[in-house]
Amino acid sequence: MLHYTEFKHSASDEWITFIHGAGGSSAIWYKQLKAFKDEFNVLLIDLRGHGRSKEKMSEVLKRYTFDFIGNEVIEVLDFLKIKKSHFIGISLGTVIIRELSDRFPERIKSQIMGGAILQLNLRGQLLMRLGVLLKSVVPYIVLYKFFAWIIMPRAKHKESRVLFVREAKKLYQNEFKRWFTLASEINPLLRIFRMQAPTIPTLYIMGEEDYMFLPAVSQQCKMHALSTLMVIPNCGHVVNVEQPLRFNIEAIAFIQRNLGPTSY
Repeated sequence: MLHYTEFKHSASDEWITFIHGAGGSSAIWYKQLKAFKDEFNVLLIDLRGHGRSKEKMSEVLKRYTFDFIGNEVIEVLDFLKIKKSHFIGISLGTVIIRELSDRFPERIKSQIMGGAILQLNLRGQLLMRLGVLLKSVVPYIVLYKFFAWIIMPRAKHKESRVLFVREAKKLYQNEFKRWFTLASEINPLLRIFRMQAPTIPTLYIMGEEDYMFLPAVSQQCKMHALSTLMVIPNCGHVVNVEQPLRFNIEAIAFIQRNLGPTSY
């Protein structure tokens, strides 16, 4: 089972589950932890091969799929007897949450998507193809640094780049290849997401400078009734790190507006 860390609140039945992106770990939520612990029960999960799940996963798989990754997240919730949770994700973590909400809508009260990925623009598609060609010949950390710089190019994005590269260094080369292959095959799934509106309340929190992913999210939110878009000025892709105070305020307010039956 995936490694997890739980923080229980003495007076709340609401659970918030955090899902990081590829190459990260639950450590990327350090600027959210106190604010959310003060209000809710919090569950941090390290995805397969990331953080402290790297040493826990004995099953070696040649390929990953989004439904397999999602099933491992649900396994943690089942183990902890959490029937329903609000979910918060960043970057590729938002794709995992959206895939989960399509298959298990009864398990998710609301979803908050930071730096959400709904479509790869032409540059993104070219980069992914380049990465597929180079992933077996170029050290993975070099490739990861290059992609981090492309997605977060400005000087003000340096903290996010450094954080994600630091966490990515903890991956094994083969683990990186599996996740990169998963990400490179994401287009058909994203196409379905764009065609089918979310069935549960969804908040997208995007950086104004997230040039690769913001346009598609902005377009889709206009067509999806249960979707709300919050754009944070002077902010790039990793909104929870670059603008944590604004991210926390908007996310907590959204959750409080979407409280439902108890999580247990």
